[in-house]
Amino acid sequence: MPHGVIADISQQPAALRAGADHLEPTVVGGLVVEASPGVWRAAEVAPVEPIGSCAVLVPSTLRVSDPSVPLAAVRAYLTTALDAVAAIARPGAKVVLGSGAARTIGPDVLREEGEARFAEVLRLASELAEQRDLEIILEPLRREETDLIHTIAEAARFLDAHGLEHMRVVADLFHVQHEGESLSTVEAHASRVGHIHVADSGRTPPGRGDWPIAAFLEALRRGGCTADVTIECSWDDLSEELPAALAVVRAADPLSPASPAEGSPRESRPSRRTPAWGPSAAG
Repeated sequence: MPHGVIADISQQPAALRAGADHLEPTVVGGLVVEASPGVWRAAEVAPVEPIGSCAVLVPSTLRVSDPSVPLAAVRAYLTTALDAVAAIARPGAKVVLGSGAARTIGPDVLREEGEARFAEVLRLASELAEQRDLEIILEPLRREETDLIHTIAEAARFLDAHGLEHMRVVADLFHVQHEGESLSTVEAHASRVGHIHVADSGRTPPGRGDWPIAAFLEALRRGGCTADVTIECSWDDLSEELPAALAVVRAADPLSPASPAEGSPRESRPSRRTPAWGPSAAG
């Protein structure tokens, strides 16, 4: 069961050396950069291996839940971003759509109209991703970050109500904790989960706090979720701190195979040091 970390694409070699199975970069600022206000282009990056997932798909300046924003502008951005992802991704790679500021409806848009537009954008993003052998995964976010879709259960209801039952969601322990979503609810919706994010209390590395990482992963696994797990937290020194954090997550995950002792990296993979494919991007 792969266990990785969210970090800048430039840190992929360090993360792999520290024992991560994958590095999950951000799209905004990593795989695409703003060439001029509102105009985005693929970043020049060279990862050492293809990525299996990425996060932060949409910039905060592109209000995707506002019907006054032309859908053509949203399509143009998504096309650029997903092309950049596809250029460096494994087939079937997951693209996490959280982007709280971008999807916020706000007081100037009627709620019903904002929800309808966001559903339209999700459908568009899913179609564009599928054309590139990618998968859009919707991430519920705590209410401090957006006014639209805060829990796993709410995400499932929203998708069902808009004919998007095929779209899977992220289970992120940080947002689950902040929203007070019960682990029984997490387990009940585990079959809808396509990707997992974990951190410890205060968004510190796993093992530094008191959040129920093991109980969270156990609930997801009992519910039938077999998704990869990515650590999303703050680091003082990723290379030094990541091995111990990975050991905590692997020990907590019922689907984790036998892993090395805490704090020691996993076996190196020579193939990771030999790029056999083109330029990449991250973020």
